[in-house]
Amino acid sequence: MYIGRVAGSVVATIKISHLEGRRLLLVDQLDLSGRETGDYDIAVDVAQAGLGDTVLVIDEGNGARQILGIDPGAVRAVIVGVVDEVALRPPPDEPAPRTPARGSLPPRAPH
Repeated sequence: MYIGRVAGSVVATIKISHLEGRRLLLVDQLDLSGRETGDYDIAVDVAQAGLGDTVLVIDEGNGARQILGIDPGAVRAVIVGVVDEVALRPPPDEPAPRTPARGSLPPRAPH
C-alpha cells in the first residue's frame, strides 16, 4: 500500500472483460515528503479520484482482486481512497519541542 498522486488517466478501447467499465488512472508514488519518487502504477479507481488528488493505493494483486471481486484477474493496483491529510511525527534527529517543567516559571524579561 502506498500514497500517490493522480497524474492522468489511461484510455484503453480494447481491454480484458473484468476491466470493462472501470476507470484506469496513472498514479505517481510519493515519498514521505510528498515528492514523486519516479515510480508509478496504472490503477483501477474505485474511490472516484480525480486529476491531482492524493490517493491511497493497494498495489498487491490478491488484495486488489478481492476489492474488485474478481478471481482470477489481471489487476495489481487499485485506488481505494482519496487522502485528506497525512500527519507525520518529526524525524528522530529533530529535538522535541521544549515545554516548561510543571510548576516552573517562564524566564523574566530584562527591565
